[in-house]
Amino acid sequence: MSALLPIPVFAGSLAEAWAQAKAANEPRLVEIRAHADDRGWSYMNLMTGVLAGGQVNVSAQHPGVIKAWHRHAKQTDFWCTLGGHLKVGVWRDTDDACWSAVTGDRRPAIVVIPPTLWHGAATVGPEPATLLYYVTHAYDPANPDEERRPHEALPRFGWGVEHR
Repeated sequence: MSALLPIPVFAGSLAEAWAQAKAANEPRLVEIRAHADDRGWSYMNLMTGVLAGGQVNVSAQHPGVIKAWHRHAKQTDFWCTLGGHLKVGVWRDTDDACWSAVTGDRRPAIVVIPPTLWHGAATVGPEPATLLYYVTHAYDPANPDEERRPHEALPRFGWGVEHR
């Protein structure tokens, strides 16, 4: 059983992070910056270099909810927590490698999750979390590219807050 690792931060472009994540079969986290002025703030050009086909989705996750584990054979996921906070977990079952990162209001980032890696998220804190996600293959209800396991399938991965 390997140790829980932080999701590696990638300093280059999202397209470069995607290529590196696929080549290493590991997740990548690309930190993003808010563009702010006297009118408010925005995240700009989030999917530059990766948006070609696929689909963009938004979902809300209530406090205390764990959505895990699932994986895809073909599709890469790009996750960006827009509101609240999510604890993202990624697990490679071939060698039991496991990564974790918290993303959201106070840590804006995009997590790149290449095919075959199990992944999921738990809401952290008292607010719902809003997830914007781009997937490289549009959902096909007749032939879904998805396999699921229960959230407790990896007993050593703690979905709750780690008190330290």
